[in-house]
Amino acid sequence: MGDALVLCYHAVSPTWPTALSLTPERLSEQVHHLAGRGWRGTTFTDLVTGRPAPRSVAVTFDDGYRSVLELARPILDEVGWPGTLYVPTDFIGREAPMAWPGIDEWLGGPHERELLPLGWDDLRALRAAGWEIGSHTRSHPHLTRTGDGELAGELAESRATCERELGDRCRSIAYPYGDVDERVARAAREAGYEAGAGLPPGRHVRSTMQWPRVGVYHDDDLRRFRLKASRAMRALQASPAWELIAAARSRPGQAEG
Repeated sequence: MGDALVLCYHAVSPTWPTALSLTPERLSEQVHHLAGRGWRGTTFTDLVTGRPAPRSVAVTFDDGYRSVLELARPILDEVGWPGTLYVPTDFIGREAPMAWPGIDEWLGGPHERELLPLGWDDLRALRAAGWEIGSHTRSHPHLTRTGDGELAGELAESRATCERELGDRCRSIAYPYGDVDERVARAAREAGYEAGAGLPPGRHVRSTMQWPRVGVYHDDDLRRFRLKASRAMRALQASPAWELIAAARSRPGQAEG
């Protein structure tokens, strides 16, 4: 496939200090850095299942925060790139903040508004602008911990809801928390998805239904971003040696890199 890069973002905010958010300035710096070096933006499923041009990048966003429309889309518009947005369908269109383990600590505080989801009209507008809208399940569970019946429902019903509301195929899914194994990936394919986006903690092995993404977080300045997105780092993460490195970093008492 040549050099293909998939990035994973969540929220964009000038003030929210969570690891899942980064400032508009940093997102702009990162996107323009890649565009200035000849990278071309595409959607996730087109990159994974098609024959993308060399140095193709898919910019994905998980969870469906309003800041993706308000702050991220204008930045991607500047370089003429589409994005790919993964939404938990039970929350879309609500006026209440989204909540699940990992973000519910922000409920009731000064940053609660950051948890508000987009509406279906917002998603239709993004779809009309060339963005891909995919599933992030119904309720954002850890899929490897769910039984077969619940798993099938989370996968199939979220896909059906996206297709009904948007009037178009829902081709891909991003697994909440990056939590996927062979059972989950097989169930996703059986539910009709063409591709699956992961966030592997260990070795990054390319597979259509478990495609590794580069996670970008609050503290990733341009130096860290360039290292994460570099071809050398991604080659290391795809090698057997990365399993040993990841295991060593996860041991109790080990300092994080």
